[in-house]
Amino acid sequence: MRRVRPGAAASRGGANGGAGGPRGPRTDGEERSLASVPAPGIGSGGGRDPVDLPRLWHVTLSVSGREVPLTEVRRGLEQLAHDHPFLLTSRYAGDHAEIRYWEEARDLHDAAAVALRLWGEHRRTAGLPPWEIVGLEVIDRETYHQRVAEGYGPPPAVPVGVHPF
Repeated sequence: MRRVRPGAAASRGGANGGAGGPRGPRTDGEERSLASVPAPGIGSGGGRDPVDLPRLWHVTLSVSGREVPLTEVRRGLEQLAHDHPFLLTSRYAGDHAEIRYWEEARDLHDAAAVALRLWGEHRRTAGLPPWEIVGLEVIDRETYHQRVAEGYGPPPAVPVGVHPF
């Protein structure tokens, strides 16, 4: 059964579709709604489902590999931070590094997918070592702040920047 707004069936030629195809001719001032977008007032958030709205995710990406000079690691991480100012902090040693930042994404899967591409996609342009990703943590903003408040989460990303472990 197809639902229509009151009075819409008459303007579209009744149940048979009328002239102009299944949607029929539009009258002046008639609004056409998109099937993929809920009408205002449906659900919460003024018509948009909160699940579909972008959220902030705290990402910690850990990489590791063969030892390289600290100056190369630092230079690569500083270039990555310059190219992508969303990075909060990076910590590094000669054989591993950790990058922490906030990612805006629709859900955890999207945030994780972006994080898993970050190192590989910028390895050459930022001069990053050829290390592999060995760890990934993605948590929502509420969980991050709850952990910090309770004293057992990751420490706040202060100071911002690139620092040795």
